[in-house]
Amino acid sequence: MNREDFEILNDGLIYFDNAATTMKPKKVVNAIVDYYTKYTANAHRGDYDNSLIVDDKYEGVRDKVRKFINAKTNSEIVFTKGSTESFNMIVFGFMSYYLKRGDEVILSKEEHASNILPWQSLAKRIGFTIKYASLNENYELTLENIEKEINDNTKVISLAHITNTIGDVRDVEQIGKLCEKHNILFVLDATQSIGHIKVDVQKFNISFLGFSAHKMLGPTGVGVLYGKKELLENLVPIELGGGMNVSFSSFGNYTLKELPARLEAGTRNIAGVIGMGEAIDYLEEIGLSNIHNYEVELKKYLIDKLSKVKNIKIYNKNTNSGIVLFNVGDYFSQDVAIYLNQFKICIRAGNHCAKMLEEVICTTNTCRVSLYFYNTKEEIDKLVEALEQQDKILDTLV
Repeated sequence: MNREDFEILNDGLIYFDNAATTMKPKKVVNAIVDYYTKYTANAHRGDYDNSLIVDDKYEGVRDKVRKFINAKTNSEIVFTKGSTESFNMIVFGFMSYYLKRGDEVILSKEEHASNILPWQSLAKRIGFTIKYASLNENYELTLENIEKEINDNTKVISLAHITNTIGDVRDVEQIGKLCEKHNILFVLDATQSIGHIKVDVQKFNISFLGFSAHKMLGPTGVGVLYGKKELLENLVPIELGGGMNVSFSSFGNYTLKELPARLEAGTRNIAGVIGMGEAIDYLEEIGLSNIHNYEVELKKYLIDKLSKVKNIKIYNKNTNSGIVLFNVGDYFSQDVAIYLNQFKICIRAGNHCAKMLEEVICTTNTCRVSLYFYNTKEEIDKLVEALEQQDKILDTLV
């Protein structure tokens, strides 16, 4: 699907590492090049034509993001460096003033480091408790297991919409209703879902949300923090500098701008923001439902093929996303990845920035194939053919 838009795929590359980052279509690349070659200027700094063009495009992307995730106002959309910065802003800019000793925050052991480490750091400082909701026998997180952890001290639930390992799609609409019922803040990591399925912050009752553009066909180094306006108003900037203040003086007095500017200190990744806007347009032209349906079709095909190969252990056969986690016998996962590289097949090997998952699946490293709409069944056939010759894996390393 749309492979002609991705020049990097023209030389036989088989790219199965889309959960790490996605390829960039020509439309996105061209938009970034245009910024640097046709109208370069800073945003919200100048009174000349190029600067005004940049202002219009930059704020136009904010409106695209608002519509894409169904936020109420543009002031709820903050441009960041990516999910990691977004979650650090949420945790250290808001939660450090909101949570107190004795409070509880619910996470899961499948979460990415960016949705674990900030919470753990703040918990050490404040003394609140982190609880990890149990996973079921398929390593999925159910609404029932979340509900078991809720009590009067529960203040926040912070979870990925789709995890980057097991690939389970959480029922965020029902989790949002559960949070509303118990007056709990709901923080959503949409990094793995934003370019695959619809994210609706109002429908899901999301308090805060973060995602990265490079997981959804956009450039690296740019992402989004969403927050309900009444919550963002109380998020203290963790960066201070140009562009986010109204005034300051030698007496130590300063006044900050209104949202979202006060949370966007310094010069943002303007080219990246513009590229992200083009990525959103591209995804909407294809249709997220079409993308998701095709990914699920590819995954079923891959699972069926892999299940017939000896010594393959698959950890997530039934999850409804394009992520497949597996191991090949006793081979070290990175050895498998190096072996596949000789066929120009790119997979991810290791712990995938989800180092706590090993406590559940009882293995440290795994191989991961993550599919996207530009992948094909023919590419899957080549992967399976290579894995059928697994006795040659070690030959690659010597």
